[in-house]
Amino acid sequence: MTIAVFPGSFDPLTNGHLDLIQRASRMFDQLVVAVGQNTSKRGVFTASERVAFIEDGTRDLPNVSVRVETGLTVDFMRSIHATVLVRGLRNSTDFEFEQGIAGMNRTLDPNIDTICLMAAPKYQYVSSSLLKEVAQFGGDLTALVPPAVAQGLRERLERE
Repeated sequence: MTIAVFPGSFDPLTNGHLDLIQRASRMFDQLVVAVGQNTSKRGVFTASERVAFIEDGTRDLPNVSVRVETGLTVDFMRSIHATVLVRGLRNSTDFEFEQGIAGMNRTLDPNIDTICLMAAPKYQYVSSSLLKEVAQFGGDLTALVPPAVAQGLRERLERE
Protein backbone atom coordinates (compact mmCIF):
# COMPACT_ATOMS: atom_id res chain seq x y z
CA MET A 1 0.00 0.00 0.00
CA THR A 2 1.38 3.39 -1.00
CA ILE A 3 0.81 6.30 1.35
CA ALA A 4 1.41 9.79 -0.04
CA VAL A 5 1.52 13.13 1.75
CA PHE A 6 0.42 16.46 0.29
CA PRO A 7 1.82 19.10 2.66
CA GLY A 8 1.05 22.78 2.68
CA SER A 9 -0.18 25.68 4.73
CA PHE A 10 -3.49 25.79 2.78
CA ASP A 11 -4.06 29.31 4.07
CA PRO A 12 -6.46 29.69 2.44
CA LEU A 13 -7.54 26.42 0.83
CA THR A 14 -8.17 26.99 -2.88
CA ASN A 15 -10.02 25.10 -5.58
CA GLY A 16 -6.57 24.51 -7.08
CA HIS A 17 -5.54 22.68 -3.90
CA LEU A 18 -8.73 20.61 -4.03
CA ASP A 19 -8.08 19.75 -7.68
CA LEU A 20 -4.59 18.50 -6.79
CA ILE A 21 -5.93 16.52 -3.83
CA GLN A 22 -8.58 14.86 -5.99
CA ARG A 23 -6.04 13.96 -8.68
CA ALA A 24 -3.48 12.65 -6.20
CA SER A 25 -6.14 10.61 -4.40
CA ARG A 26 -6.63 8.60 -7.60
CA MET A 27 -2.90 7.76 -7.73
CA PHE A 28 -2.29 6.44 -4.22
CA ASP A 29 -3.91 4.05 -1.77
CA GLN A 30 -3.93 6.73 0.92
CA LEU A 31 -3.36 10.46 0.69
CA VAL A 32 -2.69 12.42 3.84
CA VAL A 33 -3.10 16.17 3.54
CA ALA A 34 -0.62 17.60 6.03
CA VAL A 35 -1.56 21.05 7.27
CA GLY A 36 1.50 22.96 8.38
CA GLN A 37 2.38 26.48 9.31
CA ASN A 38 4.40 28.60 6.90
CA THR A 39 6.85 30.23 9.28
CA SER A 40 7.57 33.05 6.83
CA LYS A 41 3.94 34.19 6.55
CA ARG A 42 1.28 35.40 8.95
CA GLY A 43 -1.70 33.08 8.71
CA VAL A 44 -5.33 34.04 8.25
CA PHE A 45 -6.89 30.83 9.55
CA THR A 46 -5.93 28.59 12.47
CA ALA A 47 -4.72 25.07 11.79
CA SER A 48 -8.03 23.64 13.02
CA GLU A 49 -9.99 25.94 10.70
CA ARG A 50 -7.84 24.89 7.73
CA VAL A 51 -8.29 21.21 8.63
CA ALA A 52 -12.07 21.71 8.76
CA PHE A 53 -12.11 23.40 5.33
CA ILE A 54 -10.08 20.56 3.81
CA GLU A 55 -12.16 17.84 5.47
CA ASP A 56 -15.30 19.50 4.14
CA GLY A 57 -13.85 19.72 0.62
CA THR A 58 -12.66 16.09 0.59
CA ARG A 59 -15.53 14.34 2.36
CA ASP A 60 -16.33 12.35 -0.79
CA LEU A 61 -12.73 11.02 -1.05
CA PRO A 62 -12.56 8.01 1.31
CA ASN A 63 -8.79 7.52 0.97
CA VAL A 64 -7.98 11.12 1.98
CA SER A 65 -7.31 12.14 5.56
CA VAL A 66 -6.17 15.46 7.02
CA ARG A 67 -3.62 15.91 9.78
CA VAL A 68 -1.76 18.81 11.33
CA GLU A 69 1.98 18.59 10.80
CA THR A 70 4.62 20.28 12.90
CA GLY A 71 8.31 19.93 12.28
CA LEU A 72 9.99 18.40 9.27
CA THR A 73 7.73 16.84 6.65
CA VAL A 74 10.11 13.88 6.26
CA ASP A 75 9.79 13.11 9.99
CA PHE A 76 6.00 13.26 9.70
CA MET A 77 6.14 10.99 6.65
CA ARG A 78 8.28 8.44 8.47
CA SER A 79 5.82 8.44 11.39
CA ILE A 80 2.95 7.39 9.10
CA HIS A 81 5.05 5.19 6.77
CA ALA A 82 4.51 7.44 3.75
CA THR A 83 6.95 7.20 0.86
CA VAL A 84 5.66 9.76 -1.65
CA LEU A 85 5.53 13.52 -1.27
CA VAL A 86 3.04 15.27 -3.56
CA ARG A 87 3.60 18.88 -4.59
CA GLY A 88 1.77 21.19 -6.98
CA LEU A 89 3.46 23.33 -9.59
CA ARG A 90 1.96 26.46 -11.09
CA ASN A 91 4.98 27.80 -12.96
CA SER A 92 8.76 27.59 -13.42
CA THR A 93 9.36 29.53 -10.20
CA ASP A 94 7.47 26.85 -8.26
CA PHE A 95 9.54 24.20 -10.05
CA GLU A 96 12.84 25.72 -8.97
CA PHE A 97 11.63 26.10 -5.39
CA GLU A 98 10.27 22.54 -5.24
CA GLN A 99 13.40 21.13 -6.85
CA GLY A 100 15.47 22.42 -3.92
CA ILE A 101 13.03 21.09 -1.34
CA ALA A 102 12.89 17.69 -3.07
CA GLY A 103 16.68 17.49 -3.02
CA MET A 104 16.83 18.32 0.67
CA ASN A 105 14.09 15.84 1.52
CA ARG A 106 15.85 13.15 -0.50
CA THR A 107 19.05 13.87 1.44
CA LEU A 108 17.19 13.66 4.76
CA ASP A 109 15.43 10.43 3.77
CA PRO A 110 16.44 8.59 0.57
CA ASN A 111 13.24 6.50 0.77
CA ILE A 112 11.01 9.48 0.02
CA ASP A 113 10.18 10.35 -3.57
CA THR A 114 8.61 13.63 -4.64
CA ILE A 115 5.99 13.76 -7.36
CA CYS A 116 4.92 17.10 -8.81
CA LEU A 117 1.54 17.68 -10.39
CA MET A 118 0.95 20.61 -12.69
CA ALA A 119 -1.83 22.91 -11.57
CA ALA A 120 -4.85 22.99 -13.83
CA PRO A 121 -4.50 25.95 -16.22
CA LYS A 122 -7.45 27.76 -14.67
CA TYR A 123 -5.63 27.82 -11.30
CA GLN A 124 -2.06 28.51 -12.39
CA TYR A 125 -2.19 32.18 -11.43
CA VAL A 126 -3.82 31.66 -8.02
CA SER A 127 -1.73 32.35 -4.92
CA SER A 128 -2.76 32.78 -1.31
CA SER A 129 -1.38 36.32 -1.15
CA LEU A 130 -3.30 37.33 -4.27
CA LEU A 131 -6.51 35.78 -2.91
CA LYS A 132 -6.12 37.61 0.39
CA GLU A 133 -5.66 40.91 -1.43
CA VAL A 134 -8.73 40.36 -3.62
CA ALA A 135 -10.78 39.37 -0.55
CA GLN A 136 -9.58 42.44 1.34
CA PHE A 137 -11.07 44.67 -1.34
CA GLY A 138 -14.32 42.71 -1.60
CA GLY A 139 -13.54 40.88 -4.84
CA ASP A 140 -15.49 37.80 -5.90
CA LEU A 141 -13.55 34.61 -5.08
CA THR A 142 -16.31 32.09 -5.79
CA ALA A 143 -14.50 30.53 -8.76
CA LEU A 144 -11.25 30.19 -6.83
CA VAL A 145 -12.07 28.92 -3.33
CA PRO A 146 -14.79 26.77 -1.74
CA PRO A 147 -17.79 28.81 -0.54
CA ALA A 148 -16.98 28.33 3.16
CA VAL A 149 -13.45 29.63 2.59
CA ALA A 150 -14.71 32.69 0.69
CA GLN A 151 -17.11 33.50 3.52
CA GLY A 152 -14.44 32.88 6.16
CA LEU A 153 -11.98 35.16 4.36
CA ARG A 154 -14.52 37.96 4.08
CA GLU A 155 -15.45 37.70 7.76
CA ARG A 156 -11.86 37.48 8.95
CA LEU A 157 -10.64 40.40 6.88
CA GLU A 158 -13.62 42.58 7.88
CA ARG A 159 -12.66 42.15 11.54
CA GLU A 160 -9.06 43.21 10.94
